Amino acid sequence: MLPLQDTHTSHTFPIVNYSIILLNVLIFIIQFTTINPELFIRVFGFIPAEFSLIRPSTYSSMFTSMFLHGGLLHIVSNLWFLHIFGDNVEDTFGHVVYALFYVGSGVAAVLAQYFIHPSSPIPLIGASGAIAGVTGAYFVIFKRARIEALVPSFFGMWQRVELPAWLFLGYWFILQIMSGVGSIATMHMNHGGVAFFAHIGGFIFGYVFAKIFYRPPNKLFSFR
Repeated sequence: MLPLQDTHTSHTFPIVNYSIILLNVLIFIIQFTTINPELFIRVFGFIPAEFSLIRPSTYSSMFTSMFLHGGLLHIVSNLWFLHIFGDNVEDTFGHVVYALFYVGSGVAAVLAQYFIHPSSPIPLIGASGAIAGVTGAYFVIFKRARIEALVPSFFGMWQRVELPAWLFLGYWFILQIMSGVGSIATMHMNHGGVAFFAHIGGFIFGYVFAKIFYRPPNKLFSFR
């Protein structure tokens, strides 16, 4: 399913969300115009086999890896999701909290994938784990919003439908769990592929963060 837009309107300009999108685009351009893009990924991507919790010198790749992408489709799909869901979450959390939350979601996603396969020599890259955190928070805060999306139908056709946010994101999350479980058997082959557990970890981080700290404006505590 491809989201086209949501029905919830932001009340503030999402300066942080747009800045994150722009930063990802700029780094993508740098990455693919370097002399050796593969080396660039190995230097700045997160390689589980080279990471150690007791060696702070290995921590930097947890942050740099979330701004790298493997190709045009990878970055476009990631940033489109961020464009759809990020502005509303930033509007709720506030600019500073949202920036910290986004980075925290990315770190949680990286660590989730690391704990599942700590010996992997394959660089982990992409913003999808951090964006999964954004969708996890969106699921809590805006679950009654509507998502206009393209969904596949019979004979390879795509149909434009409007779905509740909880259904759209819930389906996506369940799909990540099923795909993640299915990928466990082949992890030892080190073929690369989609880091499903990074998506799962990021989503859970965002969900729990919003559940703990977010309160509607008329409740005891909110980010405003």
